[in-house]
Amino acid sequence: MADLDPQDYYDEFAEREWERLERDPVTRLEFENTVAYLDEFLPPSGRVLDAGAGAGRYTVWLAERGFEVEHLDVSAEQVRIARRKVTERGQTDRVTCQQGDVRHFPFADDSFDAVCCLGGPLSHVMGESGRAAALSELRRVAAPDAPVFISVISRFAMLRDILKFSLETSHGLLEPIAADGDYTAERVAEHADGEGWAECHGFRVDEFETVLREAGFEIERLVGLENVANRMKDELKGADSAALEDVRAVVRMLREDRTAVDFSEHMLAVCRA
Repeated sequence: MADLDPQDYYDEFAEREWERLERDPVTRLEFENTVAYLDEFLPPSGRVLDAGAGAGRYTVWLAERGFEVEHLDVSAEQVRIARRKVTERGQTDRVTCQQGDVRHFPFADDSFDAVCCLGGPLSHVMGESGRAAALSELRRVAAPDAPVFISVISRFAMLRDILKFSLETSHGLLEPIAADGDYTAERVAEHADGEGWAECHGFRVDEFETVLREAGFEIERLVGLENVANRMKDELKGADSAALEDVRAVVRMLREDRTAVDFSEHMLAVCRA
């Protein structure tokens, strides 16, 4: 059976996770649209949790805007890189980095003025009960009425990824993932010759909305961060600046359209605790 444990994967992924959000036009859309909503909904100052924060791209962005940030990630290697990036950017006085699990936070109730869980860490929690535990923790540590920002991986993006890049070796994964969104080591071992990505769950927008409300969140916005540019990395790499600006404009225009949210690579929810 393939070892697709997310902790092991992101230990190995290492520096590429820091680079991911500036690697190509589509990943830059994920970052720029996320920070647009952070800019709109964050309080003027305060303490922010960046949970499942990887190499710390959002952590550094928050610290550079004056927030006190707790960075937490399951991968020891990602935490090590985040500490280095925080130091390189001169933000050590504002940031604490530690290894931890989004299902079990080492923080008191109502500890944070805002909470972030960005880039899909919730999607790497397998099982409905595990995701419910993570959402409960995200709400528990947020102060009353604090903004909570959660982004997850889309089920359609997972299906398009197989169709574009590994159809000959992974086509047996299409129907099971379409049915329930679960990309598991067992399924990869059976249908993809044991080679694959980290285990994850791909959301539909209705499902995402339902689990957030069941966890007690009030949803203010649902956002398709890349929407019509979903899985278009190779196609857009060679586009000129005028063409890319047209793409950015239409993605901004459609990012709160519900169908575009469902179709996006990552969908973002802006919530209140």
